[in-house]
Amino acid sequence: MIRFGLIGCGRIAKRHADLLGGGHISGARLVAVCDPIRARADEVAAKFGVTAHYDLGELLARSDLDAVAVLTPSGMHPEHAIASAKAGKHVIVEKPMALRLQDADDMIRACDEAGVKLFVVKQNRFNVPVVKAREALRAGRFGKLILGTVRVRWCRDQAYYDQDAWRGTWAYDGGVLTNQASHHIDMLEWFFGDVISVHARATTALVNIETEDTAVATLKFRSGALGIIEATTATRPKDLEGSLSILGEKGTVEIAGFAVNRIRHWRFVDEFPSDKEVVEKFSVNPPNVYGFGHQAYYEHVVDCLTNRRSALVDGLEGRKSLELISALYESIETGQEVALRFMPRLSRLGVAT
Repeated sequence: MIRFGLIGCGRIAKRHADLLGGGHISGARLVAVCDPIRARADEVAAKFGVTAHYDLGELLARSDLDAVAVLTPSGMHPEHAIASAKAGKHVIVEKPMALRLQDADDMIRACDEAGVKLFVVKQNRFNVPVVKAREALRAGRFGKLILGTVRVRWCRDQAYYDQDAWRGTWAYDGGVLTNQASHHIDMLEWFFGDVISVHARATTALVNIETEDTAVATLKFRSGALGIIEATTATRPKDLEGSLSILGEKGTVEIAGFAVNRIRHWRFVDEFPSDKEVVEKFSVNPPNVYGFGHQAYYEHVVDCLTNRRSALVDGLEGRKSLELISALYESIETGQEVALRFMPRLSRLGVAT
């Protein structure tokens, strides 16, 4: 039995608490929660009959705690993850793992030095339609990849940002690219591979925040494929979609719904008998933008901890999408195309003279 604690009892914590505290994850149990805002900690603790803490040190001092889920504002993730690692607790951290690459590196190092595992929450990778598309990719059914597109068209009004002072700030949250679209950006890179350059634009269209609520970007992948990111929280009056499109020389797949969870198109030059079943079975939209992936994600975490398996999204994997997001913001600030990978130009290493 893996015993979990939650650090942070805000909006996303309800999803984690319901799964861990509600007995939905075999081999996992919620034992305590922590939030400096007492009312939030008390509410979650009372619902699931666990202990509420208001001080992180007290939570981490517990001997009956194996792992913690860091669910605090993104800018606080490094501090809380590193403290948890030093206390000998395995760390599950919500997306994005950090806002600065140096902080991500420090988190990875702290977990390595403490001998604990670091998991970054990317639950959409576990959505069944996404799993099916990955199977098709591995089987070579797409052939040469041509174009990948992600669209995040969600609604976050001023009331959403006014819930907490950290929302929409550079120091603790970031904008739509960092917060809402980070899952989708990760998905694009996961399917298409390394990105070599990006060009992005952004604006703050409908709300009063420091960061952007709308952004677009083009990407060039090492494979030669191109990519498009469209992300906004300025959709009105309600959420429209969170989707991924994969176009290849031999097939096209589009996974839409609110949370990359509903197959909209599934077409291949070489058809399989199972294709019809895939479309019929996995064309249901999830009830909200969180989708169904968190349960499979936590089952994966428990399996990794229990059987000492490698995580699908560890610190290094989580860092990759953060590097891409950082490049997008660099491009927004400079107005220029930004390269992600260093390419030697003057080095004579390996070059015949």
